[in-house]
Amino acid sequence: TFKEVCRPLSAAALPLSPRKTMASTIETKSSITLKGSVQIVSEFFEYSINSILYQRGIYPPESFKRVSKYGLAMLMTTDQGLSTYLSNVLQQLKEWLERGNVQKLVVAVSGQNSNETLERWVFEVQTDRSAVGSDGVIDKPEKEVMSEIQAIIRQITASVTFLPLLDEPCTFDLLVYTDDDVEVPKAWEESDPKYITHSDEVKLRSFTTKVHRVDASVTYKADPA
Repeated sequence: TFKEVCRPLSAAALPLSPRKTMASTIETKSSITLKGSVQIVSEFFEYSINSILYQRGIYPPESFKRVSKYGLAMLMTTDQGLSTYLSNVLQQLKEWLERGNVQKLVVAVSGQNSNETLERWVFEVQTDRSAVGSDGVIDKPEKEVMSEIQAIIRQITASVTFLPLLDEPCTFDLLVYTDDDVEVPKAWEESDPKYITHSDEVKLRSFTTKVHRVDASVTYKADPA
């Protein structure tokens, strides 16, 4: 199951009413536009969240379907409620990404019985709008970005080899940290940042479109000594 998206500290998040998504295109295979960069980052978040929910068993495996993305076999939810929820959240995230307001996205996994935060998947976002040239194009091949993203997705897939077993049913929260002065929709609410006491951290790879850089990591509850 999933909860309402929340707004921790200078963060924001929550499911909004569905909107039509404007198509963002990449100008050429050898360059990226600002809208193209936003599309790449938001798609990465979509596929990463789905991968985490599948790999960590938050949703049953039969509620996912196989699709091809980044040259990999990916798994995407077929649960209509979850799909709509993620679509609405990501649509708002796109708007904030384009304005350079996003600091990080967090997927917090909590135990239903213990109510403890067991894992925090953190995607730090740095924005450099000066990387967009006067012609509106970013000087970085799309293929290079896709290769960097592929490496992160492979690490998420391999996470089951180093993360502790989740031995109770779990829920997840999405937390989006934004600039303090960002306009937050009324439906979004502030939230506990879902920190983990006595935790270990594994740094994952990063990728950059030159406008948006995303650094990934996962923090998990450490075994008691």
